[in-house]
Amino acid sequence: MTRWEPGAAKRLQEAALELFATRGFEQTTATEIAQSVGLTERTFFRHFSDKREVLFHGQHLLAQAFLVGVETAPPDASPIEIVASALRSVTSFFPDERRHHSRSRQSVIDQNPALQERERHKLASLAAAVAGALHARGVDELAATLAAESGVTVFRIAFAQWLREDEQRSLADLTAEVLRELLSLTRDRA
Repeated sequence: MTRWEPGAAKRLQEAALELFATRGFEQTTATEIAQSVGLTERTFFRHFSDKREVLFHGQHLLAQAFLVGVETAPPDASPIEIVASALRSVTSFFPDERRHHSRSRQSVIDQNPALQERERHKLASLAAAVAGALHARGVDELAATLAAESGVTVFRIAFAQWLREDEQRSLADLTAEVLRELLSLTRDRA
């Protein structure tokens, strides 16, 4: 068995994604994932609390990338400028080399309502964290919430476009384009 080779978590993630894509999320067990890479079920559960975690492992790193962007924004930046800084920071988390993996992951999520709910929860938690960071910078609660929710919406829309099969632009370019569109809409008078 290859159980003591380094990189067990990454191997488990890759195997799980392949099995989820070919057999379905519900039809794949943790034991099958582990066995497919020569590991035991016990090793699987040392790395992941359940098979959903294989898809959502590392979401704290995504949140951290957003928060770094908030923290590094200039002190006099407006709430939306701070969110723009956060969006620029998070796009570095998704280089073009990760696009295929991200497409496969999203395809699995799109086929399972419970995973879709988990993804929505992740995005809501992300917006709450960004709003909290904005509020900690002195932005009032309403403005912090609006800016954070808008920023996460921009990210979600740009990310969905980035995953399209025919899309070649970088996530950074798409995010900047979606943010410009949002700012254009908010400049229009009702």
